[in-house]
Amino acid sequence: MIKAGLNIGSSKISCVVADYKSQKNINFLSIMSIPTSNIKKNIILNYENLTQEIKKLIFETEKQSQTKLNSLNLNVSLIDSTSHYFSSQIDLEHEKISDLHIKKIINNSDYFENDKDKFEIMNNIISFEVDNNLFYSAPTGNYSNHLKINFYKLLAQKKYLDNLNSLLKNIKINIENYIPSPLSSSLATLTNDEKELGTICLDFGHSTTSIAIYENKKLIYADSLGIGSNNITLDIARGASTNIASAERLKTLYGSLLSSPSDEHEIIEIPNVTGEKNQFRQINRSFLNSIIKPRMEETLEIVWQRIKQNNLHSKKIKNIIITGGGSQLEGIEEYAKIIFSSNVRIAKPKESLNIDTKFKNAMYSDIIGTILFESDQIKENYLDKTDKKRKKASFSGFFSWLDQYI
Repeated sequence: MIKAGLNIGSSKISCVVADYKSQKNINFLSIMSIPTSNIKKNIILNYENLTQEIKKLIFETEKQSQTKLNSLNLNVSLIDSTSHYFSSQIDLEHEKISDLHIKKIINNSDYFENDKDKFEIMNNIISFEVDNNLFYSAPTGNYSNHLKINFYKLLAQKKYLDNLNSLLKNIKINIENYIPSPLSSSLATLTNDEKELGTICLDFGHSTTSIAIYENKKLIYADSLGIGSNNITLDIARGASTNIASAERLKTLYGSLLSSPSDEHEIIEIPNVTGEKNQFRQINRSFLNSIIKPRMEETLEIVWQRIKQNNLHSKKIKNIIITGGGSQLEGIEEYAKIIFSSNVRIAKPKESLNIDTKFKNAMYSDIIGTILFESDQIKENYLDKTDKKRKKASFSGFFSWLDQYI
């Protein structure tokens, strides 16, 4: 089976094609990226230019992979998304828990509620409570007096997805699945043990930072912030009065979150912001790092505040995975350990994947994860059955289906 994925980011557009036989047997046929400046914070700045860039990328990807693409998985940003946690419960009076009880609880929950301005990317069961005891799989067959189900619903901005859908329809490409960027990055980097034990996956991209949190192999939170490694580049350009290209070079070659006594004496020549030839000035590495540290500290603090707002800090998850292009900043692993008081590792796409060496890079985690996505890995069977038999916008479909079981 041929699977393809597309990521339309703020700095680059990426496309991947693979011959997918199973999770353990994937042959990547093509991975390509081209730069873009036609989208910013989920707003398309130049529709025609972006369309032409995507057409060109898909054409080159088809040529390299020797395949024809008609549909693909689309990696989407979660900027301005909404995470909604809700629960529903019934009293059983010492009854044996059956599938029907679970379906009744789903029917009495907020599962069917819709927001016309939001697109439902995920709506799933994250845990069960049987007489105040927590379960992470359906507790059917147990006798109980009280059954409660906890849900997680992830909603993205509908207008953003409508824009992308319209654009791809114009070039005759269908969207098979909308895959949130945090989920995609985590699929490419996390091990099964990390998903089960509980892990926070952070992807530091060009213009966004994405957050995915797993517990007991379930995605329990996903979000994106409109802050990325490019913000550090712009801070350097302003603070050091140099051009953006030079600021990016300074960040990549000399930037660090770790301090050293020698930083004061390491002198770096940089061009003036005017870009005039032979016009240089000098700064030391200590000055450069004094610009980088506050921005990274602010970003990590915002991440932590988002986690606290959703009361997920109470889970005391102690594993942090950092990926994305920004993860290559020197000292970020040690710095994050201090901020989060957790174990931290820098992650690139899994070694087990059959990928060309140049793409085994943290900056490609999000696009590679689009191939690894399988809907049945993140969705409860009960909800799958419900979805197939009902219309999302009404209750009538569900009641008709439920009649079969009563």
